[in-house]
Amino acid sequence: MLSPRAVVQLHDLGLADALAAVHRVDGVRLVRGSRTRDLDWPSHPDAPPTGYVVRRRQFDEVLARRAEAAGAILLEEHEAVEPIVERGFVRGAVVRSPVGTVRIAATYVVVADGANSRFGRAVGTFRRPTWPFAVGVRSYWATPRHADRAIEVSLGLEDRNGASLPGYGWVFPLGDGTANVGIGLWSSAREFRSINPSHLLDAHLAQVAERWGIDPGDPLDAPSTGRIPMGGSVGPTAGPTFLVAGDAAAVANAFDGEGIGPALETGRIAADVLHDALTTGDATALQRYPRAIDDRFGDHHAAARVLARATARPTVMRELAAAAVRSKRVGGSFLRIATDLLRPDHRGTAEAALRLAVTAARLSPDA
Repeated sequence: MLSPRAVVQLHDLGLADALAAVHRVDGVRLVRGSRTRDLDWPSHPDAPPTGYVVRRRQFDEVLARRAEAAGAILLEEHEAVEPIVERGFVRGAVVRSPVGTVRIAATYVVVADGANSRFGRAVGTFRRPTWPFAVGVRSYWATPRHADRAIEVSLGLEDRNGASLPGYGWVFPLGDGTANVGIGLWSSAREFRSINPSHLLDAHLAQVAERWGIDPGDPLDAPSTGRIPMGGSVGPTAGPTFLVAGDAAAVANAFDGEGIGPALETGRIAADVLHDALTTGDATALQRYPRAIDDRFGDHHAAARVLARATARPTVMRELAAAAVRSKRVGGSFLRIATDLLRPDHRGTAEAALRLAVTAARLSPDA
């Protein structure tokens, strides 16, 4: 799912034509029980009211070829397995290839190997264990509603006792005869370790099967499970000669778990910093990166941690979900906050709620 924030970055990368070839979605359908609420993407001066859904392997291919066209040397079927460290400075990587292992030297290294980054841990990153993460389970199903112009978000995850859980289920239509269906569960859930996410996916499928014409027992691929660190819970994001970007830096949106838009933005910030370091010969430029990341994402991440603690209480999650579906104003504000489409210099309900959450986060010793 490519959010409006991600679309901005992809347009700036010159990939508007590639986006035009995949499935466009114009809004979000919130669902809770028998109630639904259709919402357009929130308006924003810097982002289009448009999202897209594309299979990940197709999306990754487009990005890789765009990087090559811009001058990058892409080594396929290679894996960076450990850093080269000289006198305490990261100076490249030991890389395993189909024909052997080589050492690739570098002036600077960007660590961007995704969630649970092994390379990042090798250079000294760590995750703050008290900050929430998400677990996602998803796969693809055939559906006659594959061309729907809205993604569907179900705010009705429940444990085996019927208590509301922090998280949501989704259906992302792909326009190719299929849809991506999954659930995301936040680690702030009570009794989180005793909850089986695969069972939550089964329950979600049972709820959406008739509406979407899905056969729950016939997925097109085996369901996959992933753990998503988010909300800036991994650091440090920079060292004397390295930067950490994307999921390796846990910049996924802690409200909704979306990682592509934030990853692209951190890549852009990293590129700007590295350009300065390389053109001036001054490695201290890299130390601007953590501040730039915090300036862009810090308030949003802090507010999300407050919400995660609040929605860990089943009654809070239940009432919030019901209000978002019942009221267009509440649903719209919820969507604006969750998708990071708050408007600069605007004093709407969403912006006021975020400011309140940020204030609460600053007063919390764990924020």
